[in-house]
Amino acid sequence: MTSPMTSPLHELLAADRFAVTAEISPPKGSDCGEFLEKARALRGTVDAINVTDNQGANMRISPLAPAALLVREGIEPILQLTCRDRNRLALQSELLAAAAFGVTNVLALTGDYITFGDHAAAKPVFDLDAVQLLQAITTLNAGRDLAGTALHGVPRFYPGAAAAPEAEPFELTLAKLRKKAAAGARFFQTQALFSPEKLIRFGEAVRPLGVKVIAGVILIKSAGMARYMNARIPGLTVPQELVAELDDAPRPLETGTAIARRLVATLRPHCDGIHIMAMGKEELIPEILADLHRGD
Repeated sequence: MTSPMTSPLHELLAADRFAVTAEISPPKGSDCGEFLEKARALRGTVDAINVTDNQGANMRISPLAPAALLVREGIEPILQLTCRDRNRLALQSELLAAAAFGVTNVLALTGDYITFGDHAAAKPVFDLDAVQLLQAITTLNAGRDLAGTALHGVPRFYPGAAAAPEAEPFELTLAKLRKKAAAGARFFQTQALFSPEKLIRFGEAVRPLGVKVIAGVILIKSAGMARYMNARIPGLTVPQELVAELDDAPRPLETGTAIARRLVATLRPHCDGIHIMAMGKEELIPEILADLHRGD
């Protein structure tokens, strides 16, 4: 029997209330103190916190531990889980462990390729991709594993997936998103967005899928970071006028914060939530969200 999905994030989005999420990278080590300090500082500012999974193929602590610590703190986690580092046995085991710790929200990701990160000699797995991982989550929610064996204790995951609304050709992007929705994704968290027109196009295309859209906003800390993103991150383009604005800024971080704040205001009418990627500057998230929380 399928277990009903339930989490504060799910309830918020199901009620058509605007959601705010942010992501914090776990430590490269076992000390989660700083991670928890950043998370506690965002209590009341965001509704849920993404815990990244070896982001950029750089080795860090498993996201399961920080996510479980967030549950203990009464903070809603979104566990990111990538297929790059685990086969289907390990992915299912990690998911069941997450459920045992009370983690409900899962963002299913294929994962950046190994050569992007700090262990280039590692062997990638990719036994499943993001669509197949979503199918695995749906199967676990139905009380069985991928071998068809009944579970002793059934999880209640609220599954989500990543999306790149600005990627071209959009028709190919949309085809993959339809597969993700059919496999069980109930919300999309997007890559960084800079064009409300692209978000409007995206929202109209995925609305028939019944999936909520949480639009990504990234804090660009310098013009150099913007150029790096344009060169290295597929499906993401920082407009040249923003690069020039950062180039001319005497205090680029302040300017990047102001740009992120403007983007939140511009994108808000066209999505179900906002996802902030502060890139290690999580203390600036309240400022980025200041107009949103004032209801301006």
